[in-house]
Amino acid sequence: MNTESSMRKALLYSLEEGGAHVSFAAVVKDFPAGQRGRRVPGIPHTAWHLVYHLWVAQNDILEYIRVPGHPSPEYPSGYWPREDEPKDGREWDGKVRAFQKDLKDLCAMVRDPGEDLFRPRAETKGYLARAALLAVDHNSYHIGQLVDLRMLLGVPVRDW
Repeated sequence: MNTESSMRKALLYSLEEGGAHVSFAAVVKDFPAGQRGRRVPGIPHTAWHLVYHLWVAQNDILEYIRVPGHPSPEYPSGYWPREDEPKDGREWDGKVRAFQKDLKDLCAMVRDPGEDLFRPRAETKGYLARAALLAVDHNSYHIGQLVDLRMLLGVPVRDW
């Protein structure tokens, strides 16, 4: 197995299976609707803040690498919702599905042997391996926050 093939396998393992981390799917599964906007003392974000932030940041990473001239949201305000909770269950479910679709699209790019993981993309000055690593790092950090928040709200994640 060559270096690029090994890197693809490692990236896909971390992106799709979570590696040593709880997956996004596990942490949002059965998250009680009444708890999605609840604030916990000492914690700056609600579950809605984190789900929205995970979606918008991952989407920005994906679009940056595949769309020349992609405009990123304003930092930091464009990466966080203004509201503490979603308008309704459809908004929550929509962001969860959008995150999962973007993750699937990123994984398809990583899986595609026609995509060079290490070739700098002149149009974006980025490269695919870096984008995938950034998504792994960023997602695992905020998914960990969601795990902690669930614990504090009394709805622990049980996927192990």
